[in-house]
Amino acid sequence: GRLAITNLGPLTCNAASTLAGWALYGVDRAARQILGSPLRSIETMGSYACRNVGGSSRRSAHARADAIDIGAFVLADGRRITVRGGWTGSREEREFLRVVHRSACKRFGTVLGPDYNAAHEDHLHLEPGDGSFCR
Repeated sequence: GRLAITNLGPLTCNAASTLAGWALYGVDRAARQILGSPLRSIETMGSYACRNVGGSSRRSAHARADAIDIGAFVLADGRRITVRGGWTGSREEREFLRVVHRSACKRFGTVLGPDYNAAHEDHLHLEPGDGSFCR
């Protein structure tokens, strides 16, 4: 079936293709295996935003349309798993979110989540690239 990604603004080709692969082969598989339902949609908190990294004068990857913030996952059975609530939610939600976090770390160069800092307590920040910064 089709998979929707909501609230997504402009992205570089590399970011878009990395996101698509992760959604299909990382997130949907984890949803089916751990939660017993296919993935229907991923809710983003946006992508392109011409701004600096919080508290610095350095441009964010969002300013290059090379980053995506993921806030929630909606399953075909109607369940909605938010990063904020699920990170410390039920055992299944915690396992699902940690599996998709680790899966993102295999595909993206930078992955930041709730364990990184308070600014990321409600989303997964994903950037393609050659690095391996996974927190």
